[in-house]
Amino acid sequence: MRRVSRIAIAGAATAALAVTMSACGSSSTSSSSAEGAKSKGIGLAYDIGGKGDQSFNDAAYAGFEKAQTEFKVGGRDVEPSDNETDADKVQRLEQLAKSGYNPIVGVGYVYAPAVKEVAAKYPKITFGIIDDNSITSKNVADMVFHEEQSSYLAGVAAAKATKKNHIGFIGGVDIPLIHKFEAGFIQGAQSVNPKIKIEKQYLTQTPQEGGFSSPDKGENAAKGQIDSGADVIYAAAGLSGQGVIKAAAEHKIWAIGVDSDQYKQDALAKYKNYILTSALKNVEGAVYDLTKSVVDKKPLSGEVRGDLKSGGVGIAESNPAFKNNAGIQAAIKKAEAGIKNGTIVVKTS
Repeated sequence: MRRVSRIAIAGAATAALAVTMSACGSSSTSSSSAEGAKSKGIGLAYDIGGKGDQSFNDAAYAGFEKAQTEFKVGGRDVEPSDNETDADKVQRLEQLAKSGYNPIVGVGYVYAPAVKEVAAKYPKITFGIIDDNSITSKNVADMVFHEEQSSYLAGVAAAKATKKNHIGFIGGVDIPLIHKFEAGFIQGAQSVNPKIKIEKQYLTQTPQEGGFSSPDKGENAAKGQIDSGADVIYAAAGLSGQGVIKAAAEHKIWAIGVDSDQYKQDALAKYKNYILTSALKNVEGAVYDLTKSVVDKKPLSGEVRGDLKSGGVGIAESNPAFKNNAGIQAAIKKAEAGIKNGTIVVKTS
């Protein structure tokens, strides 16, 4: 039977890490001192862009750290390689399984074929995959989100913040997952101003072309939209989004971050005054909750979906310019209420 669980909010914590290297990507490992542990802890395999993207992958790492600290388990996180194949991902997950890690999480939909193959070989290990719900194995949790709902709130914020009634959206890769971000953003913005002008651009057609891992591509796209007149830009582009934020700061316009609260990311600190808000996706909580379920010997399986009502998605309020703007806050709260009570149904395409 497939079981559904709501994703809880989880905060970041710290854990000591020692760096090692593997045949298919670099990794870091921390050991557990817990007596009688039946596994070595959490295995985490990053998506394109790897750790340090200040967004999607770093949200997963925050959950990895918190779970290690709270449950006193070890862990190993492994970076992707350039131009890697599905076979490389299979090898990476098998290394984690053979080494005794449980659960093992593939961060990103690109891990779907590898998770499906390796989970079948190791039925006693719990696997998780983020952003894919195509696997029906008993020992796999498909951790997915209503990204369109948080993107709707980002659109509302953008429409309230623009001074030119002209905003922009930049997607990393032209795929259905990122279409959800675009659809929600456009719908949210048009709910405030049906005539608002919206620039739209995807950086690449495939992940292999660098749409999620090329800050220079994000920067160039943002400069193009700024030249066209956009004064608020929302990017759903992983590591490439850092380039969008840089361009926004240089031109003194607003950027809207994604997945993590990018206003609070140390690597983006010099740009933070131009990060209005971020559309949040609680990948951190997903990794934490899956680990907790294994520690509690009640492993999650099936679709585990986070939405606005459960706290699985949301909008960041770290920037005082966002939090203290009465007009933006009123519009956001109205939109949140509508999404939660069902009077607003957010599009996914």
